[in-house]
Amino acid sequence: MEKIQRAVEKFRKPYSCAQTVYAAFKDAGEEKLADLKANSSGKAARGLCGAVYAARLLVSEDKRGFMEAEFAAAVGDARCREIKTVHKTPCEACVKIAAELVEKYSR
Repeated sequence: MEKIQRAVEKFRKPYSCAQTVYAAFKDAGEEKLADLKANSSGKAARGLCGAVYAARLLVSEDKRGFMEAEFAAAVGDARCREIKTVHKTPCEACVKIAAELVEKYSR
């Protein structure tokens, strides 16, 4: 629960969605933080939400599909543009849900 709270608190203070989810669970150097920022705001492959992009990096490969599907079910989609324009899910909610799923799928 502490890591989830840390992710939510650091979002936009100073981190992007991808950076905050990743940094809540793992130390990230400047190079990794730059890569994560470049994959935030729907800029990740397939237009993924940055929060779920980072979450995918933090769970084992065999759990990524399940985690992404659960994220999409919770927020309406896994793609940033659809999350924002169609489902109107706030970014803060995406960060919180992604962090919860990292915690769940990392066990």
